[in-house]
Amino acid sequence: MEVSQIRFVMFGVITASAIIIIVLERLFPYTKGQKIFRNGFVDDFIFYNFMQSFTLGIIISYIIEFIDNSTQLSRLQLISDWPVWLQLLFFLVTHDLYIYLFHKWQHKNKYLWRLHEAHHSPKQVDWLSGVRSHALEILINQTVEFLPIMLLGASPEVAVYKGAISAIWGMYIHSNIDVRSGQFQKVINGPEMHRWHHSTGKGRNRNFATKLAVWDWIFNTAYLPAAKPSNYGLKTFFPDNYFRQTLFAFRSFKRK
Repeated sequence: MEVSQIRFVMFGVITASAIIIIVLERLFPYTKGQKIFRNGFVDDFIFYNFMQSFTLGIIISYIIEFIDNSTQLSRLQLISDWPVWLQLLFFLVTHDLYIYLFHKWQHKNKYLWRLHEAHHSPKQVDWLSGVRSHALEILINQTVEFLPIMLLGASPEVAVYKGAISAIWGMYIHSNIDVRSGQFQKVINGPEMHRWHHSTGKGRNRNFATKLAVWDWIFNTAYLPAAKPSNYGLKTFFPDNYFRQTLFAFRSFKRK
């Protein structure tokens, strides 16, 4: 199957996954009474999900192409002999560890937090809220995500599969589904832990993992009480539309 065909299939898989998650949110809600068309839905769906993703996708591809042309590293085909499944697994695990470490740093560094706070701003967490991330944060993370795939000479379809898995997993861990995964939550991340990360309570500075919850358990940042969080979002003011939210990250650090 050609890469263009794989892209089309993966788009269908992502769309189908979104529909399934939305249905499961209605059937088994983590937080009951939460609406599909919540506050900020239009901004998240149109501006963050489509407009920003499309624009950044073009910019990131040019950045990666420039770096590759400058280094010629991909010509070495360092992992091209590996099976596709092993290439994919390698990038899934290594990038997930990077995301854990960088995510943790974002919560401790005041400059990086300015780029990350948009992601914590939704007061209702669901399948779509995960797409709300500042453009510079996405630019950094997705460049780091896809640059090694190109430079190490991975098969072209690996980037497509990796992107699809990241998109689906992002919808899942933010979803308003009352998942009870038991011991699996010690390995695979899901809404049980990640919704606590978006709360206004103690869990906000814990549970930094994305796909593999094992990082939180290994590095002692896991937080999974028996109760459920009651409030989400930021305790401080945050603008209510995409353009103001994007510019808000560059406000001064003047003391109150």
